[in-house]
Amino acid sequence: MTWTDRLAPSLDDFAALARQAFDDLPADFRRQTGDLVFRIDDFASDEVLDDLGIEDPFELTGLYQGVDLAHRSALGPSPEPSMVFLYRQAILAEWCERGDASLGELIAHVLVHEIGHHFGLSDDDIHRIEDEA
Repeated sequence: MTWTDRLAPSLDDFAALARQAFDDLPADFRRQTGDLVFRIDDFASDEVLDDLGIEDPFELTGLYQGVDLAHRSALGPSPEPSMVFLYRQAILAEWCERGDASLGELIAHVLVHEIGHHFGLSDDDIHRIEDEA
């Protein structure tokens, strides 16, 4: 196989891989995500990076933004739809550095990690679950 005619996956290609990863999740799990919106960007915005104290945009492959399901209240105001951001350039860089996972597997990993935050799990919770799997 030659790579001279290959192009990097576009934002639309990433969206298709993320959609496939989501569709491959168990139906009950997908239903429980509710109104979750997925967005693919090349990098996190400068504002997001500043808020998180991250200087290098390649360090952030994904982000959950919203009110997680554990903190929503039936009596409170209706929250805006929660969003999962996947950052194409950062994911591509990690994929190239690692070399031990397909691009689809890495996108699925980041997607599931961010959906974990939607369910109210911390990074430590998610890492513990991954280690036990």
